[in-house]
Amino acid sequence: MLLTFMLPGLIVILNWLLPLALPFGVKVAIGLGVMIVSYYYFWSRLSSGSVFAPEFPRLIVVLFNWLLAAVLFLALFQLVLDVGVLCVDLVRWRLVSLPDTVREGAALFALLLSAVGVMNAVKVPAVKDVRVTIAGLPPQFEGYRLLQLTDLHISRLFPASWAKAVVARANTAGADLIVVTGDFIDGSVAMRQADIAPLEALHAPDGVLAVAGNHEYFFDYNDWMQSLSQLGITMLLNAHTVLTRGEGKLVVAGVTDLSASAHGQAGPDITAALQNSPAGAPVILLDHQPRMAATAADHGVALQLSGHTHGGMIVGLDRLVARGNNGFVSGRYHVGGMTLYVSNGTGLWPGFALRLGCPPEMTRFTLTVET
Repeated sequence: MLLTFMLPGLIVILNWLLPLALPFGVKVAIGLGVMIVSYYYFWSRLSSGSVFAPEFPRLIVVLFNWLLAAVLFLALFQLVLDVGVLCVDLVRWRLVSLPDTVREGAALFALLLSAVGVMNAVKVPAVKDVRVTIAGLPPQFEGYRLLQLTDLHISRLFPASWAKAVVARANTAGADLIVVTGDFIDGSVAMRQADIAPLEALHAPDGVLAVAGNHEYFFDYNDWMQSLSQLGITMLLNAHTVLTRGEGKLVVAGVTDLSASAHGQAGPDITAALQNSPAGAPVILLDHQPRMAATAADHGVALQLSGHTHGGMIVGLDRLVARGNNGFVSGRYHVGGMTLYVSNGTGLWPGFALRLGCPPEMTRFTLTVET
């Protein structure tokens, strides 16, 4: 990962910075700044022992994300400009130079674009409404509303103040049930105990149900499962619960994350999750990653709620993220008679906090009876 992000820094220094008509000392200062920013993940590992938990003040984390994204954008813009200059050279059959004003404009645009992306990433998301028709939904559950939070990534970037604002908005969404589809945190229980505390105030008539995401397995998984349970969150780890309205029943099941077995924990097992569930009751499945949606559909799941992809974060990049998730990246999909919804995420990993065209969300689902 470090080498991957060093390459754009080198492109910026060699292709953008060196040709500029600037004093040598200024070039050295800018070059050092670019390299320091490019080493963000190295500094993060030094700060906490993990690249996933930069333990710096929030402002420093915001600045690193802003400047690192600016370096990436500037490297991309410079490569495009270099190709353009090469094409002009070939057409005119003589060397042309790129004016400093063009290079400076590219840098300014990169800084502005990354600033917008970071601001979009760290804001408290709005509630997004989605209606879902459920085959066999008991009439008692017509209009039932559940709110999905996912990929909170509570950390130095998304601290207690942000979590408190998210909880306040979630509690006023009028949901019958709140679900969290994983990646609550980045950091150990000791690091995040105060930041995660506001989640204890989450409430809905049918409670708060959740599954673990892959990031929970990076940091003291068993401790986190205990800590989250102590906050009043019911963890569905290859398990289910049955909601009732009169004679009507609705099953909400959850599975562990696909990364679990690599960390010595039980992998996702939908058969175990649905064992002894009432026959004929429609099933809503919570699964952090959307990749196994076809398997869920084969087990008769009516609605699967997932996250993990962050919506791809940037328009264009989302196509690449989709490739790593069996084509699923953002929004609603129909998979073998099942509805899959992949949320853009409420927060995202503080190592690359950027959103352009893929806004964060907390999603309010209204269930309707199939007619």
